[in-house]
Amino acid sequence: MRSANTRVILVACLSVAGLACFCLGPRAAAAPAALPVPVQTERFVLQPGQEMIGHVQMVRIKPHQVLADIARLFDVGYDSIKHANPKVNPWLAPVGTRVIVPTEFILPDAPHVGIVVNIAAMRLFYFLPHKPGQPQVVITHPVGIGRLGHPTPTMVTRVIWHQAHPEWIVPRSILASHARRGTPLPPVVAAGPNNPLGNYALHLSYPEILIHGTDRPAGVGRRVSHGCIHLYPEDIRQLFKMVPNGTPVRVVNQPFLFAWQNGRLYMQAYGALQDDKRPWKTDSALLTRMLPHRWAADLTRSDEKVDWQRVRQLVNVPRVVPLPVSGRGAVHGGMVATLVQNRLPVGSAWNGQTHLPLTTAQFDKVLTQIHSAAMPKYPPAVDPRTAALKRAGT
Repeated sequence: MRSANTRVILVACLSVAGLACFCLGPRAAAAPAALPVPVQTERFVLQPGQEMIGHVQMVRIKPHQVLADIARLFDVGYDSIKHANPKVNPWLAPVGTRVIVPTEFILPDAPHVGIVVNIAAMRLFYFLPHKPGQPQVVITHPVGIGRLGHPTPTMVTRVIWHQAHPEWIVPRSILASHARRGTPLPPVVAAGPNNPLGNYALHLSYPEILIHGTDRPAGVGRRVSHGCIHLYPEDIRQLFKMVPNGTPVRVVNQPFLFAWQNGRLYMQAYGALQDDKRPWKTDSALLTRMLPHRWAADLTRSDEKVDWQRVRQLVNVPRVVPLPVSGRGAVHGGMVATLVQNRLPVGSAWNGQTHLPLTTAQFDKVLTQIHSAAMPKYPPAVDPRTAALKRAGT
């Protein structure tokens, strides 16, 4: 009898406990910790000697998102986010897939003055003027560059004038080409949403090369132009307001960058452009020359040695994000990606309201247009008021 009573009491207790769990369980369960908001990806205050900026971040992909959407959200280029996620389908990634966002950058090995564009990284850095003793600020954005056969040249030039809402004066060669294909173009494309120059252009002293916006933001972070440098519409709008005439512009081609941080040497491998004929994979001296001599003392003092096997692996398989190439650990070790909310980072120049095409069919159509022979060559960096006279004389 005692045993039977015990069983009845036990069943009653379990029933009450179960009811309590049913009623109170959802309230009693610990809420998942909120993910941190994404950190700044565009503006950085440099410490003396700092050569690496930003942090690698990670997000979970949302419904109806593709990699290009995340790229624009975090102000990175399409090729960079694709190479950072080689196993992620750029169009059909399942909801919840973790995506590495390559928002950590080694600064180009160039004077930190004015605008520096690294065409191998497809990224622009604007070092704001500052007074001695004040911290230096750098603004960075992804860019689209010249396609194969029409490369963006390495050069040292300067900004000579600004043009808002530029019209595109179609070169004669483009007019003739379109006429032969039965797709005639007007001699002048007015300013507006279908203008290849976008809404803002910075004219350079180097002929026929501009830094400008685009009506096709899907091309940012890709080789899409006939030599000009493209930015997302929100990024060129920001630069247009900040960069004064006379600002120096330096365009470099540095596919492999090194930085010394926290007692270790890091390498950021973007990979050589297809038309870069330098023998990066066979000539170790090329990579050695990319290591600034000032780091020799740091390597010796910390008893660190460059692991050239790691370096060669990254040359062969670029990962876009900075990775350690000195000390211990596997070649892909050392990358720390913080899982953050899938939303606009702090301080973004974009309002997040104008999106890239979301469906595979729409996006494929855009990419087809970008790579078609119809993609225009942009006008020379001259005042439109003199363009008619210039055409008449050619």
